[in-house]
Amino acid sequence: MSVGRARVVVGITGATGAVYALRLLQRLKAAGRETHLVVSPAGVLNAHHELGLDRKALEALADVAYNPADVGAAIASGSFATDAMIVAPCSMKTLASVANGLSDNLLTRAADVTLKERRRLVLMVRETPLNLAHLRNMTAVTEMGGVIFPPLPAFYHRPQTIDELIDDTVERVLALIGVESAAPKAWSGL
Repeated sequence: MSVGRARVVVGITGATGAVYALRLLQRLKAAGRETHLVVSPAGVLNAHHELGLDRKALEALADVAYNPADVGAAIASGSFATDAMIVAPCSMKTLASVANGLSDNLLTRAADVTLKERRRLVLMVRETPLNLAHLRNMTAVTEMGGVIFPPLPAFYHRPQTIDELIDDTVERVLALIGVESAAPKAWSGL
């Protein structure tokens, strides 16, 4: 665990679902977490397409933002204490890089560091249908201690808006990384 204010690394890649990253950054801030953001070039393109946000606007949502090419940044070292890392959304390319230990940019290096330090890594993978390579990469990351968390909505609480679906998924992820104020809607039985 980090000393002082809890730190969470957030990665954004080029898969669809940039709204999950946006909401995560907002909720982490509200929960008093220090956020460290790294956005891939494809992540910026996707956030612009889906949300109308550019790199500067995304980076303004975090406490600290890094260039994905800066493999010497603080989050590239296990000596930089963090509590967790979430990649939201996580492309299949990023999943494959993490599964195979390819630390070829800061985002994948930070994920590798998270795993080697036995910290919580959550990959919100986005792709359907899945092919065998995707499934094998998910298995590999799971075997290394990572959590594969496709942002699949729950309908048992009868959401009325897209925002409710997004919020419920985000709250579940926050609960996974130990954010005390997380409030996922629990199934209470029939």
